[in-house]
This record gives sequence, C-alpha cells and structure tokens, in this order.
Amino acid sequence: MYIRSAVVGYGYWGSKHVRVLNGLPEVSVTVVDASEERRTEAQRAFPGVAVAETLDEVLDDVDAVVVATPPSSHYSLAKMALEAGRHVLVEKPLATSVEHCEELVALAESKDLRLMVGHTFEYNSGVWKLREIIESGDLGEVLYIDTARLNLGLYQPDVNVIWDLAPHDISIVNFLLRSSPTSVVATAEAHRGGPYEDVAHLQLQYEEPKVTAYIRVSWLDPCKVRRVTVVGDQKMVVNNDMASERIRVYDMGVDPSGPASQMHEMPLEYRYGDIVSPQVPFNEPLGVEDQHFVRCVRMSEQPWSDGRVGLEVVRVLDAANRSVAEERTIHMAPVRSSS
Repeated sequence: MYIRSAVVGYGYWGSKHVRVLNGLPEVSVTVVDASEERRTEAQRAFPGVAVAETLDEVLDDVDAVVVATPPSSHYSLAKMALEAGRHVLVEKPLATSVEHCEELVALAESKDLRLMVGHTFEYNSGVWKLREIIESGDLGEVLYIDTARLNLGLYQPDVNVIWDLAPHDISIVNFLLRSSPTSVVATAEAHRGGPYEDVAHLQLQYEEPKVTAYIRVSWLDPCKVRRVTVVGDQKMVVNNDMASERIRVYDMGVDPSGPASQMHEMPLEYRYGDIVSPQVPFNEPLGVEDQHFVRCVRMSEQPWSDGRVGLEVVRVLDAANRSVAEERTIHMAPVRSSS
C-alpha cells in the first residue's frame, strides 16, 4: 500500500521526519510550511518532495499527516487532519490541554483513524532494555526512579520547560512501570525572566507498582544530560543516553542489619559489587517511530504510543503546571494501560 504523507513544519524535528519518511519504500512526502525559505530548503535537501504553504492545500491528496510544529498549534492541525479522515502523528505533547487531547482521541476513535504521539523514547532500544531489566526482577523491588534532562536551551516561545522536556521523562516512566501516577507535585522557576519557567522539578507517585519518580528538567544547565536511574533494593541501573555504554547495571545497595523502623539506630551494610554493561543494539528511535506509524496506517494497527498514551502524559503535565501555580500536590486517577 502506497502511503502519501504530509509533514507540517520544516523545523528541527520536521526536517528529521522528512528525512526518515522520504527514505521509506512506497512513501511520498509533502512538506507543509508557511515559510517560503524553508520550503525551498526542503526541496534542496530532498529533491522530489512536494511542498505547500498550508495543510488544507494538500489534505485531499494525502493519507497521513505528521504535525511537527510548536505545541500551541498541535490541536488545531491534528483536528483538521482527523476531520478530513487522515491518520495523524503529532509531536509531543499531543496538545496543550487535557480537554483538547480528549477531543482528539475521541475524534480519532470515532473515525477509526490512527492517532499517534511522538514520544520518541518509547522507541529507544535503551529504554526497552531498561524495562526488560526491571521486569526480569534482577533489581529486586524498585524503590524509586530518577531522571534528568538538562541542556543550555532551547527556550521555547509558547510553553515552559515542563511542557517542552518533561513529556519525554513522563512517557519513559509510564512506559517502564506500565502505569500512570496518582499524584504530582512540582516546583519551577523562570530564572532568566520572561513568561515561562526554565527549570523544574517534578515528583510523581505511582501506586501500581508503588514507586516514586523524580524528574528534573532544565533549559539552563551547562551540561547536556539525558539520564534515567532506576534504584532497586537489590541492584541499580542507569540509562545514560549520552554515553557509549548506554546501560549500566550496578550490583550495589544498602542493606539494613535490622528492622526498617530501627535503621537510624543501627549500622547499615553498604554493598559494592560488579558493574555490568549489557549489549544494547543501536537504533534510531525516530526511524523506528516513523516506520511504526507507516505500518500502523498500512495495517490498521494501533500505535504503541497512541492518543491515549499521549493524553496520559498531558494529564501529568497539566497537573504539574497546576501544582506549580497552586503550590500543592495534585491527585490523579491512574489510567495507563498495560501495553
């Protein structure tokens, strides 16, 4: 089945989607961008791709739409494509409100269309390996998860750092635990002025399994960090996406020598064992993601990171924003599926 695709937005991520899709067999690409300069750049980089200024110009001529524009425009563009009967892949976040996400999910389901969200790290082989290790039981009982996503920039014009960077880590933790949090508490500050916070800390509480996740995101850090640490009562594992050895399992821990209630009164045993780095095959997550989207369109399959997965992430983002504004813990109902 030949798939005619349109990529809306030829920016940093949009150009990557064009590269991947343009290289797939039996897939054509039309680049949609309001900038004539960007349209020209796209045709120069990828001879043969079609271009258009607006999405409505091409909706009659495509089967699927990739929305790679700023978050504030995700809802309107995705809705336009779904109403026209087109399958849609939206970059994260799905939309900037829970209500808009719910509307898009309902619209896609009512029309039996594929709605997928670009939670790229759910297509990352390192994250897959991390879940495999957790579910093997090798770590023992998971005590907590800590994530850090730090960089110098890039400041966004329409959302704060929570909505820009935290979707990655929320989706990763939900994926690892096959669950969603029941409460969120967050703090955030705008250190360089402007309307949007550039550093934030989130604490998510999960009940099934009972795990706390700590998420740190920043646009104002000298080091680029993409790290997920999972601490169990037997072993610990770190997924460092910036390192050559992306997964390291540490046979380390702290063992109490008496009842937990008396730990502060008695000596603890610190355990130092081997550090193992299992083989993790390399994949380009975006390549896996886009190929999966095309397959879902062709085969009428449900995407792994479908609209409901994206909705769960936006619920957490919305709760985090409310927590910052109201300076309190926001309680939620867990809705993550076991996929």
